[in-house]
Amino acid sequence: MDIDGYVEDTSRKVQVRFVTKLKPPFKAPTTSIALPSNLTRMGLSAVVNNLLESGNDDWKHEPFDFLIDGEFVRMSLEDFLLAKGISAEKTLEIEYIRAVAPRKEEDPSLHDDWVSAVDGSSRFILTGCYDGLGRVWEAAGVCTHVLEGHNDAITSVGIVKSIDNEDTNLVVATGSKDKTVKLWKLYAEPHAENLKIGAYRTLRGHTASVQSVAAQPNAIMVCSGSWDCRINLWQTKSSEEDTVSTKKRKKGSKEEETQSEGEAVSTLVGHTQCVSSVVWPENGTIYSASWDHSIRRWDVETGKDTLNMFCGKVINCIDVGGESSALIAGGGSDPILRIWDPRKPGTLAPSFQFSSHTSWITACKWHGRSWFHLLSSSYDGKVMLWDLRTAWPLAILDSHEDKVLCADWWNGDSVVSGGADSKLKISSEICIP
Repeated sequence: MDIDGYVEDTSRKVQVRFVTKLKPPFKAPTTSIALPSNLTRMGLSAVVNNLLESGNDDWKHEPFDFLIDGEFVRMSLEDFLLAKGISAEKTLEIEYIRAVAPRKEEDPSLHDDWVSAVDGSSRFILTGCYDGLGRVWEAAGVCTHVLEGHNDAITSVGIVKSIDNEDTNLVVATGSKDKTVKLWKLYAEPHAENLKIGAYRTLRGHTASVQSVAAQPNAIMVCSGSWDCRINLWQTKSSEEDTVSTKKRKKGSKEEETQSEGEAVSTLVGHTQCVSSVVWPENGTIYSASWDHSIRRWDVETGKDTLNMFCGKVINCIDVGGESSALIAGGGSDPILRIWDPRKPGTLAPSFQFSSHTSWITACKWHGRSWFHLLSSSYDGKVMLWDLRTAWPLAILDSHEDKVLCADWWNGDSVVSGGADSKLKISSEICIP
């Protein structure tokens, strides 16, 4: 076998020209070459690496993915041409890109219990744990702050906003099985390690466990979904009207900031089972998912739902993104990740379905700068990276030893995930085109 993926003397040849939008040193010669038609992605990657290595003695092997007419190649060239009705007589133009897969796995960041929630939307990683504590990580194994105050497991975390436009100082929200949402102010301190802080605001009003929290893009409000079937909206700042009580606590000789307790400013009612996931992509629009098998879109001003999609399954998680930030990704009580396009009239059938997981899906997240890429995590212990242009996962991250309960993107090129193995995992150096 000369190159991984084919046996040279048993296959007919096809004329191929490799093209790419990548910059040097990733540009291979564009001259046409003859390749065996039974080459798969691994074989094509070996060919491109050989071409790049021939002009660069310092070249290090790089995994590549391949597209023909905008579609990923996930079978042999011969099978692909047959499936798409493409003639093998003409020169085949194949685009190659750097494979969307992590090049590095960081050491795990250990927790004392299940890691149930993670947010990677800032320069820090925010986690929630079944020990009732939130934690802030600036790198693998480096915990700067511990959020102390919940009386039960934390189920959801979210970045609300930066303070004074400084990404190092943040307001964050946490939701818990103790039926409360808490807001916290994080101030970066040099060489901080496990610095304990208390919430500046506790939001009470749910009658059952809080399952999900999300912040309004302008950070004026946060919303929370609960096992009480309701979505509550809360102000992030204190006001005389909704402040129930205030108190100050002393910590050593340092007086902590005034803490307040707030009540919901409005409630969205309509779901009949647990509200498992909420997202707030635009100031006037909230999306929610529920164990009642529905996904709803809400008008914040009127409090009415403007979309009610019956999905036929318990839904655990949703996210909104993709093309024009209009696609809804969702996962639930089966192994299938589904993508809906609510702009399409007359049908609520999913536009895409991905079925490589083997158990319930616990999280799904669109990549912030790509219309095509998203991730999913599952009770099967895996995180999968997807591209809408192929039905197969681009990469399968199998670094957890138990159920994966949460996952998110971080810094644009990393995936962070937490699980029942009590670990936060960081998979980095992922190339998103």
